[in-house]
Amino acid sequence: MITLHAWPTPNAHKVSIMLEECGLEYEVEAVDITTGDQFAPAFLDLSPNNRMPALVDDEGPEGKSVSIFESGAILIYLADKTGKFMPPSGNARYDVMQWLMFQMGNLGPICGQAHHFRDAAPDRVPYAINRFTDEAGRLYGVMDRRMAETTYLAGDGYSIADMACWPWVRVHRYHGQPWDNFPNVKRWFDDIAARPAVQEGMKLLTDKRTKTRDILDEKSRDILFGKAQMAKR
Repeated sequence: MITLHAWPTPNAHKVSIMLEECGLEYEVEAVDITTGDQFAPAFLDLSPNNRMPALVDDEGPEGKSVSIFESGAILIYLADKTGKFMPPSGNARYDVMQWLMFQMGNLGPICGQAHHFRDAAPDRVPYAINRFTDEAGRLYGVMDRRMAETTYLAGDGYSIADMACWPWVRVHRYHGQPWDNFPNVKRWFDDIAARPAVQEGMKLLTDKRTKTRDILDEKSRDILFGKAQMAKR
């Protein structure tokens, strides 16, 4: 059995979408990042960076249990396990890998900061808002130019690179990026949104989403962004 330790955020949705696309049986263990579940010793054993998602597969390599943290690493693991959504070798594999790294190293971190400073920060800092909103727009532009030439990020085939980027682009309004500026990204987004497995993957912990949008009291701010988050463990 596969267990996904998660909370309904873009990084977790990447993995739930992949699990649905692969038709794998799995269960979900909620990690409530608004109350500090991510700091529990049992979770830190799985994810020492206190970030979800983490995945445990009781039937890992050689039939042994394996646990993996970092959403990009989880996607690669599931692709290798199933032989789906990433070529096993050659240039096509590296095409997928580089666009996956684009999300992990650029799109996710920058858009996360744009969302934070535009919406969540207790003080509105114009420099930070403009800096991260503009950089998010640049990254959306990179994707839009790419999608003018290809059906999907890594070429003609749908891959884990698309699954990684799609949940982030879904919340484009939080990044200050209107669809009108990126018609090719919008076409790509709509194509993926129509996939049944994507729709199922987005049902991950839907009962928790309202709570997630209404968490920014003093305690939750400390857990997510303050001394509780930065404490040495």
